[in-house]
Amino acid sequence: MALLFVKMVGALFIFLIPNIFQIYGEIPTTLEGPFNPVTVPLDKSFRGHAIDLPDNDPRVQRNVTGFEPEQISVSLSSTYDSVWISWITGEFQIGENIKPLNPKTVASVVHYGKFRYPMSHKASGQSLVYSQLYPFEGLQNYTSGIIHHVRLTGLKPNTQYYYRCGDPSIQAMSEIYYFKTMPVSNPKSYPSRIAVMGDLGLTYNSTSTVEHLRSNKPDLILLVGDVSYANLYLTNGTGSDCYSCSFSDTPIHETYQPRWDYWGRYMQPVISKVPIMMVQGNHEIEEQAQNRTFASYSSRFAFPSKESGSSSTFYYSFNAGGIHFIVLGGYVAYNKSDDQYKWLEKDLANVNREITPWLVATWHPPWYTTYTAHYREAECMKVAMEDLLYQYGVDIVFNGHVHAYERSNRVYNYNLDPCGPIYIAIGDGGNREKMAITHADDPGNCPEPSTTPDEFMGGFCAYNFTSGPAAGKFCWDRQPEYSAYRETSFGHGILEVKNETHALWTWHRNQDMYNKVGDQIYIVRQPQRCPVKPKVSKNSPVGRDDFCLTTKGPMDMMKLKDRIIQL
Repeated sequence: MALLFVKMVGALFIFLIPNIFQIYGEIPTTLEGPFNPVTVPLDKSFRGHAIDLPDNDPRVQRNVTGFEPEQISVSLSSTYDSVWISWITGEFQIGENIKPLNPKTVASVVHYGKFRYPMSHKASGQSLVYSQLYPFEGLQNYTSGIIHHVRLTGLKPNTQYYYRCGDPSIQAMSEIYYFKTMPVSNPKSYPSRIAVMGDLGLTYNSTSTVEHLRSNKPDLILLVGDVSYANLYLTNGTGSDCYSCSFSDTPIHETYQPRWDYWGRYMQPVISKVPIMMVQGNHEIEEQAQNRTFASYSSRFAFPSKESGSSSTFYYSFNAGGIHFIVLGGYVAYNKSDDQYKWLEKDLANVNREITPWLVATWHPPWYTTYTAHYREAECMKVAMEDLLYQYGVDIVFNGHVHAYERSNRVYNYNLDPCGPIYIAIGDGGNREKMAITHADDPGNCPEPSTTPDEFMGGFCAYNFTSGPAAGKFCWDRQPEYSAYRETSFGHGILEVKNETHALWTWHRNQDMYNKVGDQIYIVRQPQRCPVKPKVSKNSPVGRDDFCLTTKGPMDMMKLKDRIIQL
């Protein structure tokens, strides 16, 4: 009997070895890093086609009547047992003489349940109307339709729910849609696929990005800022690839708000079923009368701000299975004395890494980019917040803003660090401004330091480097060692967390077939090597060292098998 067991174990070992190399042999892991920097040459044939969908495209036209719901979307609350349903009723108005609709005239109701018929639950919410007003003669003002937000509570984890939204009293209800809740938060439970994209816009390249994304069947979408690019248009509907180049004499930076409605209509088939989480970008600033900003962004989408202890739509947090996401605002005060920093410090201190081992942060302007566009633009935010994120062991950071793809090695304070986050800039969704091409480390491309601070936030923190390969300089003279991979191309990414230590990251280029990858790597956490604040207990998930081929007996072999199955 003992001999038979030994033979079985031996056969299992032989069977498992190829699987180990299949997992780790073909796809690199961050444990093999830091990697030598790679730059993929520009494919010039994929440049210059970022053309906006016109307003007569059937996908952006209004196809409901009266107060029937449109622009329906789902977003997460802070935990799996709650989601937000959002939609718009009534038509927007644009012109000189506009009269806002009265939100109180249409109810905000969602019927929902685990079955199409009957839907056993009902929830009510709140509604609002926002306006985009200009204090200059000749500019057209805008007022939205009625925007509804309803929070559904008491939901079961990892469960599909059906819903209808609208106002049943006036027979203005939507069709039946469905969504799936997030898994319960624990180290063994994760969404299958999380799609990440940035700087999307509404071009024909944007539609390619969205179609690629849909083919990957994500459970959650993270849009890291710059949504509709309505601010590339004047209020009369005239658009441009470069606002400041084409409209340099405008008294205020105008926007054409109907582009938001077009974007919501186009995206409804996706985001009425797959939850989407929004991050503010610079194209959402949209200045108007009385210095008001971000009116559309803050009104159209629901955010788990209150649920996560935040008083702002610009920064909040939420769980998706064993992942804790932190959304930060690059265009709102972030210094230690400011509310955002205090909220972040409190939120990080409350993260239980035994429940949500993975900690992912996201905001729009990247701290680590090697492209000329927006090079070191967010340095003041980096100076204020990087230490805090490092101390609490943030694993991955997603940014947008730069219209290209770049993945870093593990980095902290511009130095390679095995405990630093992996930074991924994915601002290549397909917007009208086209791609970022030039690198700051190429000869003659280093920006003048005084031109780099963000105009909206102000402040100057990007000084010459004092140590390392770029000591005494503002830019490297070669691709920095912290930059592992960069490529100029439109695309999106998919994050697949496998267990408490391993996550597969894949970047897909739009020009490729759906089953081809542009960049792929296993991101591996090492909690034993990189203790975080607050310190994890002895029972916390183990690191990479526990996954080795050294075995001391049959039970160890069984543990090895279980470990591989988890992957």
